[in-house]
Amino acid sequence: MSPDAGDTHVVLDGQGLDLTGIVRLADAAAEPRVQADALERVRRSWETAGRLAATGRLYGRGTGVGAHRSVTVDPDDETAHGLRLLRSHAGGAGPLLPARQVRAMLAVRANQLLAGGSGIHPAFVTALTEALRLGAHPAVNEYGGLGTGDLTALAQTGLTLIGERPWLASAADSAGRPRPDAPPDGLPAPVTPGPGDALALLSSNALALGRAALAGHDAEVLLRATHAVAALSLAAVSGSPEAYAAEVHALRPYPGPARAAAEVRRLLGMPERPRAAGRRIQDPYGFRAFPQVHGAALEASGRLRGIIEVEVNCPSENPLVTPDGHAYHHGGFFATPLGLALDGLNLALLQTAQLSAARLAALGRADLTGLPAFLAAGPASSSGTMILEYTANSALAELRSSAAPASAGHAVVSHGLEEAASFAGQAARQTQRAADAYTTVLACELVTAVRALRLLPVPPPVPAFTVAAAALPPDTEDRPLTGDVTTAAELLPVLAAL
Repeated sequence: MSPDAGDTHVVLDGQGLDLTGIVRLADAAAEPRVQADALERVRRSWETAGRLAATGRLYGRGTGVGAHRSVTVDPDDETAHGLRLLRSHAGGAGPLLPARQVRAMLAVRANQLLAGGSGIHPAFVTALTEALRLGAHPAVNEYGGLGTGDLTALAQTGLTLIGERPWLASAADSAGRPRPDAPPDGLPAPVTPGPGDALALLSSNALALGRAALAGHDAEVLLRATHAVAALSLAAVSGSPEAYAAEVHALRPYPGPARAAAEVRRLLGMPERPRAAGRRIQDPYGFRAFPQVHGAALEASGRLRGIIEVEVNCPSENPLVTPDGHAYHHGGFFATPLGLALDGLNLALLQTAQLSAARLAALGRADLTGLPAFLAAGPASSSGTMILEYTANSALAELRSSAAPASAGHAVVSHGLEEAASFAGQAARQTQRAADAYTTVLACELVTAVRALRLLPVPPPVPAFTVAAAALPPDTEDRPLTGDVTTAAELLPVLAAL
């Protein structure tokens, strides 16, 4: 659900943060509001961790980490040990991440800590939320995480929080987008780290989750927009409505296909039991199998949202400090659910994008549309929209490479103690690439569908066509279509909201 237009805050309480809230904080479209009872939960967890550490060793506080898990740390050295942990683990490499992605990480990590299982000092949570409010973010490099904790990114964040690394600016522009060249309006005060704070901050996949939330949100918008674009293409080829009949999907009751079919019916004003009125007894797969293929993508998107919203609202720290005063060493930070959900969405996006490219090709066929080949105007040798098939398939190739499952990867690190990895962060990066490429594929289809509908004697009086036709240029002579595709890509969020 969209937030209230006048709501300028997102509540962080360790329990109710959703994907939309992460995106709003990442885009600086809202400020964080920390619930007092949640911050009190953090304080109690911190006190509990201190008592437990006084009676027995806690991993990463009274011991080293990874292969050094059995190396004892002297109680007087615990604070210095934490500083060494942050400094040694801040070894990320590659390009710096965009402010938007880092802000998403800050929002996720603050909310996870507010769930109260980390044993961290509350000042770290306050500093994370202050950074979001003030428009500041740490410098975080692309490479370092394996889906078993974003160690390098959070170590770089920790060094920034304690004042050893500079803050970067991420103030918002008038449209709510982070503007990395603007000076931050103040900076969070440096936090003084204590025993156990370092590992408590590091034990999370907050960066992978933040990036997954942003990519998942982009994919959701595209998947909703696809209903409108596919509906316009179906109208342009006078396609058979039988594949979209409610009865067909009630008898094979998958929720995704039923929703996809219902959306196309709604956007074209079809009844639940539409009568066949097309030229053919049945259409190519791009039209006939759209509900089944696109419905699977809708379901994959829903699964990803559900997993993100579980992960950002529960403690994942190792060791986990429970409200009843126990500490558990565990593997809850291992991000297999997230990685598999991202891989599943990437494969599903590829499937529905392939149908978009197929519909685009169909729109250029005179035998299917009854219109000039490639929807060209002028001499018979005119190319019309021919080149958009090439552009769409070029983007589709990028999407296809993004769909190779990241979770099929393998790594053995830290003297063999950590002998597997989920690679959820890599999967999130691939989801963003897939969404970017799918935007181009879908925009090419939209440009072509609108042109085809304009060539019909009577275009359909439906809102999706009215909105798209008002924005896209009407001329059909051979000319560069890059601007049309760019405009169509910008239209997709508008169509998604219809």
